[in-house]
Amino acid sequence: MAECGRKALSLLEAARSRYESLQISDDVFGESGDDSSDNPFYSTSGDSDSDNYIAEVGEEDGGAGSGGAGPPGALSRSQAEEEGWTESLQDVTVPPYKDTYGPAQKMTATATALDFFQLFVPDNCIQNMVTQTNMYAKKFQERFGSDEGWRPVTAQEMKAFLGFVISTSVHRCESVLSIWSSGFFSNRSIALKMSQSRFEKILKYFHIVAFRPSQGSNQGLYKIQPFLDSLQQSFGCTFRPSQTQVLHEPLIDEDPVFITTCTERELRKRKKRKFSLWVRQCTSTGFICQISVHLKEGQGADGLATLKNKPQLHSLVAKQLCQNISGKNTIVFTGPSITSLSLFTEFSKQDIYCCGLLSTRKSDCTGLPQSMLVCGSTPAQRGQSRMMMKGSMSLISWYNKGHFRFLSNAYSPTKEGMIIKRKSGEIPCPLAVEAFAAHLSYICKYDDKYSKYFIFHKPNKTWQQVFWLSISIAINNAYILYKMSDAYTVKRYSRAQFGERLVRELLDLDDCSPTQ
Repeated sequence: MAECGRKALSLLEAARSRYESLQISDDVFGESGDDSSDNPFYSTSGDSDSDNYIAEVGEEDGGAGSGGAGPPGALSRSQAEEEGWTESLQDVTVPPYKDTYGPAQKMTATATALDFFQLFVPDNCIQNMVTQTNMYAKKFQERFGSDEGWRPVTAQEMKAFLGFVISTSVHRCESVLSIWSSGFFSNRSIALKMSQSRFEKILKYFHIVAFRPSQGSNQGLYKIQPFLDSLQQSFGCTFRPSQTQVLHEPLIDEDPVFITTCTERELRKRKKRKFSLWVRQCTSTGFICQISVHLKEGQGADGLATLKNKPQLHSLVAKQLCQNISGKNTIVFTGPSITSLSLFTEFSKQDIYCCGLLSTRKSDCTGLPQSMLVCGSTPAQRGQSRMMMKGSMSLISWYNKGHFRFLSNAYSPTKEGMIIKRKSGEIPCPLAVEAFAAHLSYICKYDDKYSKYFIFHKPNKTWQQVFWLSISIAINNAYILYKMSDAYTVKRYSRAQFGERLVRELLDLDDCSPTQ
């Protein structure tokens, strides 16, 4: 009995040590409790969400019997053998990562929140907003008549304008105009910096691109595309992600507090989001390395809007997100809508290794053995798994209160892992399953906290929604760099304090310390 206990303990320690690279853990926002030192996948706190991730995204159609037809494109047993699928397993090794990891430039211990923010939104970017806003205001008034209350905006005013809107992410007021009200969300400490009427004038004419370019423009996002391009470039120049990264759609739904408290009339007036956003995110820190915006209506970039087949659309998005990481031996985790044999095979030729969750309803299952995608007639035991291989690609069917299927060439199918549940204890699994759950549950915890710091200002125009969402991502990335810098050793600000300090610095207030 003692020997079994020692073996279980050694397996647990080995499992924990495999994910020590998740450096910032769930303490990324400086607001966690006693459990923040551990990887959230192994968290034992009562409020941990880590046990629920696979259950949320796992296979929902696992009840099909062995005689089921299987998903479209799946191979029969004889076809699978002809294509090279076999139950004989072989070891798989991923070459060492060919890139360094961490911030690309060293920030001083005296660096401010504004210094980190301006790594992504520098002064020349703000000056462009000033120029384009003034150009749009001039053209608008030439067409619709002069606006006596308008005067050209300055760079200092534009910074203050950004600060006012960003403040809604800290104080969570639904309307930025609440700052000047006498209600609960009023903020007299910053309201005196600019009058409400002046703010509304800037808001009325605010633009990133005043006029549509004559050619070569993205029809739907031309008003925001130059800013997105600049932001993408700054993400790549300021931070080098770890070997493990994830492709997914971050949580950007409407604020649940507003949805539960607003009237039906307010809900009807609220326009639905007309775009979707995918990101490539470092699983060790949560830093978002690249974003891809797709318009649900109208013309999108690179013909995305013309693709009605979702797996095909998501595959193209994945290629866009990964175009800068080829040749580095990166390991990418994907959800069911992206996971496919053809995509993973194409990525492997670029030295990009993958591990993805499969769904017979959401995934493109073309070229996969049908026998692995349907449930057998014999009930499976918890932790039981079946595997087949084709070259270095392994297809895994693992049971844990339901069938979960994974496709991977990043982890050896001959190596075992373990999932530690707070109530259920240890559950054996292939190493690929353990790695997927560990990294994805970390990202889920990150996104749970990240969603609290969205800019709450909700414009109706799609390009403005994309802009303020991008600003929110930039601020969160800035905070991650701050936490990894010497400045964090001097003053340890939480994410909320960092946001408040940034607002005060943008407004150029003398006292830039966060209010308590």
